[in-house]
Amino acid sequence: MSDNIILASTSPFRRDMLARAGVVAQGVAPDIDERAVEAATGGELAPDDLALVLAEAKAIDVSERHPNAWVIGSDQTLSLGDEVLHKSTDLEDARRKLIRLSAKTHHLNSAVVLARSGEAVWRHVSIARMTMRPLSPQFIGHYLSRVGEPALRSVGAYQIEGEGAQLFSDIEGDHFTIVGLPLLPLLAELRRVGAIDG
Repeated sequence: MSDNIILASTSPFRRDMLARAGVVAQGVAPDIDERAVEAATGGELAPDDLALVLAEAKAIDVSERHPNAWVIGSDQTLSLGDEVLHKSTDLEDARRKLIRLSAKTHHLNSAVVLARSGEAVWRHVSIARMTMRPLSPQFIGHYLSRVGEPALRSVGAYQIEGEGAQLFSDIEGDHFTIVGLPLLPLLAELRRVGAIDG
């Protein structure tokens, strides 16, 4: 029943997450400039609302090109207080970011949107509270030298499923929210609309 589901992303990780849950989804890259979409909001949105706007833009863009499919758009923002942080440009930028996040709690705001025929028909945001332990500059340097360039692939300069777990003293939120796709609410909605077996 999941033949007509598209993930508005080329992320193999999110597609594999869906596949492990029994949902076969074709990956299609959305044609949007995330920073331009963010700029168009005027910087007035709360971080969770910004994640929803970005996820919806992706879902609608792909849905307009594939009107008969259920299209899943997702996005994640990292917020430290009211400030939204973006992916690091290089390892030095990642080092500065980890120094800022050290001994503080930040939020991962993971949004998912389901679209059909160019319209968003369902929206959801899950939030994880991530508390980093105090990190010495020496530890951060060693961590980044071991992890290397993959640290630049995530907004927080860590992958929680790997060595990034060592950065934290406390986490509140489910694994799927942390890795950027609130899977359980999405599966419930796909079942509700009959896109997958229920």
